[in-house]
This record gives sequence, C-alpha cells and structure tokens, in this order.
Amino acid sequence: QVQLVESGGGLVQAGGSLRLSCTASGRSFPGYAMGWFRQVPGKEREFVVAISRSGGSTIYADSVKGRFTISRDNAKNTVYLQMNSLKPEDTAVYYCARGRAAVGGPNWYDYDYWGQGTQVTVSS
Repeated sequence: QVQLVESGGGLVQAGGSLRLSCTASGRSFPGYAMGWFRQVPGKEREFVVAISRSGGSTIYADSVKGRFTISRDNAKNTVYLQMNSLKPEDTAVYYCARGRAAVGGPNWYDYDYWGQGTQVTVSS
C-alpha cells in the first residue's frame, strides 16, 4: 500500500509564494511519475503538473506555466511544488498523486494513489 502525505499549504497574499511537499511511503516511489492536481468545491479536479520518474520530463497546465515548478527527490521519496506569483484563482485543495507509469499524464485516471490534500488559499 502506498500512502502520500502532502504538506506546506496555507494562506498567502496574492503575489506570494508557497512550497508544497508530498512524501510517499514504500519503495516504489522512484519508479513512477508523480503529479499535482487541485480542486475547488463544486468543480472537477484539475490537473496542475506532472513529473516523470527520473524528473527529466514535466508537463504543466497552461494556467500555471512560468509560475509553478515541480521537482522530486527520489532519495527522500518526496515531490515538491514551488508556487510563485500566486493568484486568488489558485485557491484550492492541492492533491499529489502517483502515476501508473514512468511518465505521467494530465488525466486523473493516469494516477492510482492520492494524498489527502492540502488547502492553499490566496487572498487578494
């Protein structure tokens, strides 16, 4: 069983930064892509970014390109999401997820394990 635990969420003013972390249990972390999604109440879960198992390939949603950066440390079983120039529309619960393969995609069904989520609130 794989468990994912996110941390780093909080309240920040527009233009500020936050760094989210997601730590995975188990030895399988280095073998799989990882992704971040976000969800606002009443809306579907939205893809944010994905990173391949090696970290050499990334995919970003257009809405966060140039502002967010994903990275991973396979020795620490941890994936990070650095969020800069935050906007009120970035407010959501952010979830990390483990991909089903070495390279992740933008669809929720590309992932098989999910964290419990961490709230990010950006005030205007």
